[in-house]
Amino acid sequence: MADKRKFYIDGAWVDPAAPQDLEVIDPTTEEPVAVISLGDQADTDRAVAAAKAAFPAWADTPPAERLAAVERLLAVYKKRAGDMAAAITHEMGAPADMSLADQAEAGSWHIETFIETFRDFEFVRPLGDHAPSSRIAWEPVGVVGLITPWNWPMNQVTLKVTPALLAGNTVILKPSEIAPLSSIVFAEMVDEAGFPPGVFNMVNGDGQGVGTQLSTHPDVDMISFTGSTRAGIAITKAAADTVKKVVLELGGKGANLIFADADEKAVIRGARHCFYNSGQSCNAPTRMLVERPAYDKAVALAAKVAEDTRVGSAHDAGPHIGPVVSKQQWDKIQDLIQKGIDEGARLVAGGTGLPEGVNRGYFVRPTVFADVTNDMTIARQEIFGPVLSIIPFDTEDEAVEIANDTIYGLTNYVQTQDGARRNRLARKLRSGMVEMNGESRGRGSAFGGVKASGRAREGGIAGLEEFMDSKAISGWDIEAGENA
Repeated sequence: MADKRKFYIDGAWVDPAAPQDLEVIDPTTEEPVAVISLGDQADTDRAVAAAKAAFPAWADTPPAERLAAVERLLAVYKKRAGDMAAAITHEMGAPADMSLADQAEAGSWHIETFIETFRDFEFVRPLGDHAPSSRIAWEPVGVVGLITPWNWPMNQVTLKVTPALLAGNTVILKPSEIAPLSSIVFAEMVDEAGFPPGVFNMVNGDGQGVGTQLSTHPDVDMISFTGSTRAGIAITKAAADTVKKVVLELGGKGANLIFADADEKAVIRGARHCFYNSGQSCNAPTRMLVERPAYDKAVALAAKVAEDTRVGSAHDAGPHIGPVVSKQQWDKIQDLIQKGIDEGARLVAGGTGLPEGVNRGYFVRPTVFADVTNDMTIARQEIFGPVLSIIPFDTEDEAVEIANDTIYGLTNYVQTQDGARRNRLARKLRSGMVEMNGESRGRGSAFGGVKASGRAREGGIAGLEEFMDSKAISGWDIEAGENA
């Protein structure tokens, strides 16, 4: 079992102030693969102090130098992509091929995108022709605490660390204690890339410990958090006394509106997306809303996708789904599947218990419910497992009403050949993102939601500006230039 107890603080690997061991469990085998230590107040204080001391020099570093440091990080990341993928497979159960091609690759993709975006970023901009001597300046926030989840570890780490460092902030990363191994590898990469001491720090810990300590720390200027809505609310309350900037990217309960004129692959695409990553994605289309004439066929197609979705060891190659992350998560999903049965939804695929032939590991049967109503628990709660709820509708207005009848507002989906209808629905659906006819959002689009999904905007220009404060300036000397 690997010993991963050290933290990365002020450019060095250091022992915790007081050992608080926690085993990292491989969800495929249910066996421990590493041991970490959970930080306490002394560790958090040490990391914050290092970041605070490093901030003035890093903020004054020319943007070109910060960019060069991140470009070095990208080169190291690509070199060690295999190590990153292996860590993710062991800690949260992403299958080996998917872990390399998607989970680890998400990190390099985001770093590349931020590099491209940063090259053209204007830190000082004219307000407009109506005010020739007014400027808007973008400046780093300061010391930033980054709290990241276990389901897409490097996707979220790189969406936060990269723009925060490029903007001139110094950071303390607290990854999920359930899946910390990938962030330890990432910290090794940062170290190899040669960032100045204190610019990047990493302390393992849980939400009640290090998470709360960062959220309440008077020397932390900003918290960026991705995770559950419940935890996001707690962080917001904890941070209120120090009036720090709080950015939240939270849960979702995406609706996938499938009209009778949609292409025949729409249902298959939607069901596969729901089961992808074992259903552990906040933007998963877990509510499939189907127009009545296409409903029966859609139910049959979704059930077949579930039956054809192979579940297997995360350590095996192949296009299958792996386990969910933990026994706690497995138990929650089982309870919600049973709740769907008890509340009268029609189970057409999957169900409770382990898949056939499986006797260990946190594996969930890909499950499809039909005849779901939007007041059922499985239509209201974020399950975070491979569970699809299918709901019929008769009119476009009814579909919008059902889709918007949720506390969440992260991603919604539309499947129709009617272009005018697509455009109408894209504006009517209350969510931060709308994806239509299987087309991915363009590179540089911001990821984020509304309502209980939080209002973060991660990625692209918006993702850079999220880690900055704007300053309005009058009386700017135009002849002296923008970079005086």
